Amino acid sequence: MGTLTLEELSARTIVAANSLTLKPGQEAFITPPSYAIAEAYFAPDTEWPRVVLDGDTVVGFIRGHFDTETSAPEFHSCIWRIHIAAEAQGRGVGRFAVEAIAAEARSRGFAQLTVLWEPGDNGPGEFFHTLGFRDIGETRYGETIAALSLS
Repeated sequence: MGTLTLEELSARTIVAANSLTLKPGQEAFITPPSYAIAEAYFAPDTEWPRVVLDGDTVVGFIRGHFDTETSAPEFHSCIWRIHIAAEAQGRGVGRFAVEAIAAEARSRGFAQLTVLWEPGDNGPGEFFHTLGFRDIGETRYGETIAALSLS
């Protein structure tokens, strides 16, 4: 693994971000990146789409959502999507992306960063718990909501 960098999603990186692979069984836990990419441009003031690069290669996509006017306080500062290429998983890329979005949330004055996921085998729960996220609730659809303290 080379040097990881983060940059705003752009015309140069969008095709690679949309082509990121998954490990078998993970597709049940995430929509294709194209959905998250498109959604990010409906509300550019509140969305934060970024790609993780290993050198010049896109190895991850993360989208933050920062909106104090969202009716549910647990979604004022959250990870809305994270997608790490299958071949890059387990190599620090996800941690790098989450640490970057946590730094962005902190710089905007948020005290916590949340994330939600659908529980199940091969799901991301263990990954987020390893990074310090703690379960704080559940959506009406049964998805786990977890929070990371930024203080």
